Parts: sequence; C-alpha cells; structure tokens
Amino acid sequence: MTDKKEYTSPRIASLKEVLSSEDNAALEIFWQEIVEHGAPLMELIEDDPEHYLVTFLWRDQGDTQNVVVFSGPAGFTDPAKNQMQRLLESDLWYRTYRVRSNLRQTYMLSHNDPLTDLDWKADLGTRLVADPLNPKPFVFPKDEDDSDSYGFTVSVLELPDAPPQPYIKPRSDIPRGRVEKHHLRSEILNNERRVYVYTPPDYGPEHKPYALLLLFDGPAYIEMVPTPTILDNLIYEGKIPPMVAVLPDSLDGETRSRELPCHQPFVDFLTQELLPWVREHYHITDDPAHSIVGGSSYGGLASSFVGLRASEHFGNVLSQSGSYWWEPDSEDGIPQESLTQQFIASPRLPVRFYMEVGLQERNASDTSMVITNRHLRDILRLKGYEVHYTEFNGGHDYLCWRGSLANGLVTLAGKFISKPRRTE
Repeated sequence: MTDKKEYTSPRIASLKEVLSSEDNAALEIFWQEIVEHGAPLMELIEDDPEHYLVTFLWRDQGDTQNVVVFSGPAGFTDPAKNQMQRLLESDLWYRTYRVRSNLRQTYMLSHNDPLTDLDWKADLGTRLVADPLNPKPFVFPKDEDDSDSYGFTVSVLELPDAPPQPYIKPRSDIPRGRVEKHHLRSEILNNERRVYVYTPPDYGPEHKPYALLLLFDGPAYIEMVPTPTILDNLIYEGKIPPMVAVLPDSLDGETRSRELPCHQPFVDFLTQELLPWVREHYHITDDPAHSIVGGSSYGGLASSFVGLRASEHFGNVLSQSGSYWWEPDSEDGIPQESLTQQFIASPRLPVRFYMEVGLQERNASDTSMVITNRHLRDILRLKGYEVHYTEFNGGHDYLCWRGSLANGLVTLAGKFISKPRRTE
C-alpha cells in the first residue's frame, strides 16, 4: 500500500522560504506554472528514483476551512488524516505523498469536508469533486437509459512509469467493428436487461464460427473501458482473432450485488437463455476452449464462478480485481473467501485463468484484495490450473482496467490464433 507518512515537497518548502521573506510575486509565478503544467505537482526523489513526491494542491477563494484528498494515495478512510495544510497565510493549500513511479489511480478532493465517513450515493459529485487544477479528468457517464443514474467526474493521477495503455484510443485508419444493443427477457431471473453485442470488422457467416467474449457490466465495458475500440485495435494487429463480444447489463446496484456474487440462477440464465439467444443470432463457436468469460470486481468473482459451474461453455476466465473476499453470510466481517473454498473442494476443470489485481485495492471492510487474489491463484495452481497472474500499482479502478483488459485478451485469446479464418 502507499506510504501514509507525512512528506515535504522541496518545491513547496522553497516557496515557503521565499514567501517568508515577503516575496509574494513568487506565489503568482508558482500558480502560473500549475496552470501551464497542471496538478498535482510531481517531484522525483533524487536518491530514490523508483519513487516520487506527489503534492495535491488547492487554491483558496477565501472560504476554506479544510481540503481533504480522497482515493489515490490517500485511500477512502480517515479523512482527518488526509487534510491539506495551508502555506503560511497564502491562498495555497497542499498535501504531499510519497508514491512509486508506476502508480496510476483516480482521486477526488473535498472542500470544507465534514470529516465523517463517506456516503457514496450522496457524496459523489457533491462532497467529492474533481481537482479543478488537474486537466486530466476521468468521466463516469450518466446512463441515459436509467433515470436514477447520475454521472460524475474524477481526476487522474498517472506517474511517469505507469504502464502504457496503447489500445484504448480509436484509430482512424483501421477497420472498426459494430456494436448493437438488444433487450433480453429472462424467465429465470424474472427481469429484462440490455445486451450489447460487438461484431468484428468483416463479420459474416462465410467465416468459421467466431471466438466468444462474455463481459459483465455491459455499459461500463462500453463507456469507461472502451472494449470495442480495444478489440478493433488488437484484431487489426493480429494479437487476437476476430471475435464476438457479448456484454450484458447488470441493471442496478441491488441486482448486481445479488446476481454477480456466486449466484447459480445467474449462471443458469447465461447457459440456458443468453447463450442460446446469442447462438441463434450470431455466428459464434460452441467450443469452450475458444470462449472467455470476464469482468471486474464482482464481475471478476462472477466470471470465476461461471468457470467453476459452466466449464462446458467457458474454458477461459478473465478476472480483473475479482472480489474473492466475498462471503454470503459472514457475521463477524472476516472474509471466508467462499469461491476459493469451492475450488478447493472441486476437481480440476478444463479452464484457463488470467487474473490481475491492484496493489492499492482494499474492500469496504479494509480487506486487502491482493491477499485474497493471491490465495485463489495459489489454490488454482496447486490444483493444476493454468493461471496467468499479474499485479499492477493502482486501485479498484476502471482507469487501470481499461488498459489491462488488452493484456488479458492477448494472454487468453492470443492462443486461439491458428490458421486463416476464411473458409473455401
């Protein structure tokens, strides 16, 4: 986890010294630099090249009692311990953290914070706001099909050595696939949901059946993780074969929290309703070895559960920050890792895994998600599964997942490539 010790920015210390000598022009020069380069301020530690000092800034408009940093290196707990300091009597407020040079996270600020625990539904976009000095936003868009949803914006913190994300931007000079939106009624779950389907460039029945990618939380993997663009770019470069991606919606938070965490009726919906519908309308494989199920957070947990319960349909699991701490009836708050226990008690199945997790990730009970992901990884390997496992320096964050989805696809679907797909 990120070091929570208090650190001093050399740039801020120098500015303080100058202001102490009543050279107030130095402060305006500083603000001009921030306007030009943006916040937060990043300074390389000369005797420790793997770390930077990152200083979050706020310009006071005359009514500031406190400013708190949330997420990023601050985390979401102890707002009182993540308050900025005021520089002398100036309009500059600041807070400095020491972080590794490969960190990528989103963060938010809270002006005149009540210093209480967060209420996520009420505080996003109100108490918690994007950094007005940071020119790099990350947008959670409003779902236009859901009148109860709301959009909000956070800020991006990317250190110089953060892993590149080369596949997330559209390219004007390559063929593009197509995305269609459908509505599918489930008798098993007694609800109806949107289902987005991506078909690759030059899609058609004259080709061999296409490999299948099933990703949970459809709108998130269309908007915040630009899956169609990522697939277009990977297919064009020949890193994965042309494939059909199916992205079902999770409806709402309550439904998502019920259906995705190890819910057998949801698996039944996938195998008995969704897959038959997809095969009726799209030219896809029925080979589990060429079918991937994946998702993030609860979606990562669900994808591994589907691999356990429906390996005859899905032979590959792509888990991004899977919530393997989950336990259905834990009264003492101690994670029992229910799905890991199920894998321990089950025979090995013909399923391959790609698993990843962020080093800064903790759940609402402050349980390290790194520990629970490593535990499942170790159990799977002991059982004889093929597991590709990686850790990134970031949080529970679509900002990270949008880049690493490509890594998982190349790892799993790259092995699907053999001979040219077109038939005679």
